[in-house]
Amino acid sequence: MKYAAERHDGLMQGLARYIEKHADKPLSLKTLAEQAQLSPAYLQRVFKRALGVSPKAYHDAARLRLLKEALKSGKTVLESITQAGFQSTSRVYGHATRTLGMAPSVYRSGGAGETIAYAIRTTALGPLLMAATDRGVCFAQFGQSEHSLIEQLQGEFPKATVRESDATQSPALDAWIEAFDAHIDGSAPRPDVPLDLRGTAFQIRVWRFLLDVPEGDVLSYTELASGIGAPKSVRAAASACAANRIAVLVPCHRVLRGDGGLGGYRWGLERKRVLLDRERARRTS
Repeated sequence: MKYAAERHDGLMQGLARYIEKHADKPLSLKTLAEQAQLSPAYLQRVFKRALGVSPKAYHDAARLRLLKEALKSGKTVLESITQAGFQSTSRVYGHATRTLGMAPSVYRSGGAGETIAYAIRTTALGPLLMAATDRGVCFAQFGQSEHSLIEQLQGEFPKATVRESDATQSPALDAWIEAFDAHIDGSAPRPDVPLDLRGTAFQIRVWRFLLDVPEGDVLSYTELASGIGAPKSVRAAASACAANRIAVLVPCHRVLRGDGGLGGYRWGLERKRVLLDRERARRTS
């Protein structure tokens, strides 16, 4: 038994080195089990016993080391994410902020002042301004004019450096707003883009809960408050919806009054009605 344990420990150490060498590649449990010539369930058990963490946790840690190294070397955030082997920008932002304690770009720059890039489009629902930090979309709002939208953005982030984007400077933002435009005109699902949510702890709980509400579904403010574990905070939940600065991507338009009425909407009830009708149509098509 002792010999078998030592043999497995040696095998797991070798597999750990394999993970580190190939950290930028997708490494499923099945792939690693084939490499070790063990069953996935058995590999999971002996790897954790030998190294104290699961193969996935070990792989995630190895990728994050690559991410940190790339950021420190001066590579851009998107270059670093790609080099570290993350398959989705939205996933890396959630994972990296838990581990680094800050957004990847802030880690790279040492917490220097932020620059917010914005782009404006005329959409099926009127003028839209979308803006993003290196962490993700921080602002997406409809308005009456380009000038009023820029003033709103500057009012929300008065200490940031705000600049207009072009495809060369902010290719990701340009792609995101094109995908957003396709979504609101009814031809595409809601784009999965990284979000830079900023608010109170309660507001962020509300917004994160709304992100999990499926397209075509609706809920009441009472159900929203119960869903975040604060059933007596219906009014506060409604206020969090009103404070949402990221239209549609944080889908507060899916929250209705208890009697099924539209209730309020920061960007106008007609927009709310159109968004809900298009989502229901896509769901039934």
